[in-house]
Amino acid sequence: MIMTVLLALHILAAVIWVGGMAFAYSFLRPASGEVLEGPARLALWRAVFKRFFPVVWVAIGLLLVSGYGMVFGIMGGFANVGVHIHLMNGLGIIMMLLFAHVFFAPWRRYCQALDQADLAAAAAKLNQIRLFIGINLLIGLAVVIIGSTGRFW
Repeated sequence: MIMTVLLALHILAAVIWVGGMAFAYSFLRPASGEVLEGPARLALWRAVFKRFFPVVWVAIGLLLVSGYGMVFGIMGGFANVGVHIHLMNGLGIIMMLLFAHVFFAPWRRYCQALDQADLAAAAAKLNQIRLFIGINLLIGLAVVIIGSTGRFW
């Protein structure tokens, strides 16, 4: 039963994080560029990230607790798991580090630029955030494939 709960939490956290990035990058970003002018688009992204980033922190916490709970509490450690678990762990850590960078660097500078009404600087930081989210989305999609198919390799 514990394995089922941990796995369910792990999957939900991954789906929310990766799905949120996919929605934002593939649908919201292009649509906002079509219908909103610069200042309104920048304000929209601030509101979106202000809601999404705390959810990502919760997802990261759940992924770490549930993932390591399964590996160390049920599977007996990394020596007893398949290569797909090692890949998922390594890529997941890279994703978390990239997100932490976005949160503590470009996101903070983006908010500062908006607070100072420096729209050009805010747009540049938003572009950096977009780049890192795009990279994290690609890694996240790879992790989803690895995690869901790895036991069949």
